[in-house]
Amino acid sequence: MGDAMSSRLILLVEDNDDDRLLTLRALREHRVANEVVVAEDGAQALELLFGPMALPELPQLVLLDLKLPRVDGLEVLRRIRADPRTRELPVVVLTTSRLDRDIVDSYSLGANAYVCKPVEFGEFISAVQTLGFFWLLLNVPPESARSP
Repeated sequence: MGDAMSSRLILLVEDNDDDRLLTLRALREHRVANEVVVAEDGAQALELLFGPMALPELPQLVLLDLKLPRVDGLEVLRRIRADPRTRELPVVVLTTSRLDRDIVDSYSLGANAYVCKPVEFGEFISAVQTLGFFWLLLNVPPESARSP
């Protein structure tokens, strides 16, 4: 169990400064993650996962906004699910979009969960903390998705 706990890395893909800072604050205040790596757009997220300078280990969780510059969140999700290395990586869509089309597309592309960002600060902090606790501490990933 020590190994699983030591690699609690989250990839946060979020272009909105305020939402990014709030999410980081929520995770850090409650020590949910050892490290949060931030990508400010979809292209940067793909570079961190697949590029020549990719992260040394896969994150345990991706928090993914949909409305991103350069490469949108749905395309990032599509590429994560298309690659055998990241196919089983937990991806939670964390977005302001409540459009049925975005929800349906996210799940059809393999999102593990779809969370609409609450606009009220306290609710937002609570939602992020709950996500972190569930996906990093309670969820049991398949063997192939665990760190070697």
